[in-house]
Amino acid sequence: MTDFTLAEIARAARNVLGRPVTVSPATDIARDLNVDSLALMNIVMELEDAFDVSIPLDRLASVQTAGDLAALITDLRERA
Repeated sequence: MTDFTLAEIARAARNVLGRPVTVSPATDIARDLNVDSLALMNIVMELEDAFDVSIPLDRLASVQTAGDLAALITDLRERA
């Protein structure tokens, strides 16, 4: 996981939510960012475009924090 990945997660969340957000590895996406499932899917689509990856829904189910999401993106990028 890199600071760049977390910064991209924050950027995508800001774009989708339309408000400033602060993201750290421990940020709980649903609770801390107040993200519902539709907003999460929009964030994921932005991240897929930004990192040129496809994030499988079954792997997304285990993501709770921004750190989890960053680790998943890193893993998918390494496998590509």
